[in-house]
Amino acid sequence: MKVSKKNAADGKVLLQATATPAEVTAALDAAQVAFAQGMGVRPERDKSVAQLVEEQMGVKDLDSIVQAGAQDALVPLALDAKNLVPLYPPKPDAKTPLRRGQEFRFELLVEPKPAYELSSYEPVSLKVPKFQIDEAAIDAELEQMAERYKAYVADTSGGADRTVQEGDHIKIAMKATENGKELKQLSTDGRTYTAGKGYMPEGFEKEIMGMKAGETKEFTFDGPDFDEDFNPITQKVDAEVTVLEFQKEEVPEIDDAWVQKNMPLYKGVAELRRDIARQMDMRGREQYDAYVRQLAADEVAKRFEGKIADEAYEAMRESLLAQYRAQLQQQGKNWEEFVEENGGEQQFGMMMMLQIRQLLVTGFALDAVFRHAKLTLTDEDIMETCAAMNPQMNPKAFREQMEQAGRGFALRESAERLKANKWLVENATIEEMEPAAE
Repeated sequence: MKVSKKNAADGKVLLQATATPAEVTAALDAAQVAFAQGMGVRPERDKSVAQLVEEQMGVKDLDSIVQAGAQDALVPLALDAKNLVPLYPPKPDAKTPLRRGQEFRFELLVEPKPAYELSSYEPVSLKVPKFQIDEAAIDAELEQMAERYKAYVADTSGGADRTVQEGDHIKIAMKATENGKELKQLSTDGRTYTAGKGYMPEGFEKEIMGMKAGETKEFTFDGPDFDEDFNPITQKVDAEVTVLEFQKEEVPEIDDAWVQKNMPLYKGVAELRRDIARQMDMRGREQYDAYVRQLAADEVAKRFEGKIADEAYEAMRESLLAQYRAQLQQQGKNWEEFVEENGGEQQFGMMMMLQIRQLLVTGFALDAVFRHAKLTLTDEDIMETCAAMNPQMNPKAFREQMEQAGRGFALRESAERLKANKWLVENATIEEMEPAAE
């Protein structure tokens, strides 16, 4: 992308950019994918996004619908070309049509992020709980381990007249068929089943209630299925079920003998406990360090001086709302219900404004610390930030993804803030308190 930079009025910067045909195509493709995902379009092998959207939604010219999204995707590339960090995302002003296979010219009027200052750069003072691994936490981990290794054994209590009731654990043999064809995913020679917990359809549950050990019963029940178009339907399942025995849970005692049998890498319980403590220390230390950094960032944010433009608040608000809505969509929750759960529209709005201000002020305060301390970034700083931003992805691959999308400036900003935050903690006056005192 070719980008020229000119100074404009009120301290703003005018960028004039020309995207290559390849960059235009990539932006349109990305916008198409985002549109399809947002509309719940089902992917299919060997079919493009545009084909799927046309078949499933009747949209014939998808590029025309995703124009705005594609233009927005090109904005970071122009900003990154000049290493320009905006106070808020600028809107592109198109100078030519956005079409595949053609260059696209646009302008951006950018308000650079101001160099805010703090009222003081003295070390922050923090009171934090002393980091330690509680023996009770290790005991709880061992209890969870024992629960994971529990087994179901025969239970002869209740005698021969005992019948299946809700909550009973039973071992069953089952042959299930649909229209004479065996359903192998349901059929079994012996499987533990807990009655009345909804693991199988209601018709199945109703039939096995009252059965005795050794009894065999044939019946038909309604089961869920999908047709060739993935629409939900009901299937008739013929079942032959035998209750082989009643069972009960048996949770093992984690002693030396059990450890040597099931975890031969350890000599006994004492060595297992030491390894659990070591792993908990690693996990807990990461969380503890992040907690201390947050305390330090909150403390230095109190020293922020300056006025933040309304556009920055609005941009952050749109970003947070988009995150909230995406999370709710994944959870299958309703937006109106979510707002009501958080005190209603007025209270939720106030909460959002407080959160937005804290996020903005904290970020700008860390920027000021980075400048004042004359800190510099290294490749290690960038890679550490990549790992923190997306722990599930290879840091190198994540960095390449960010930079290819023109988000290198945002990645560098995050890395600078993380380094400033760590510097704050390293130079802070920290008073450790016993957990009980906290």
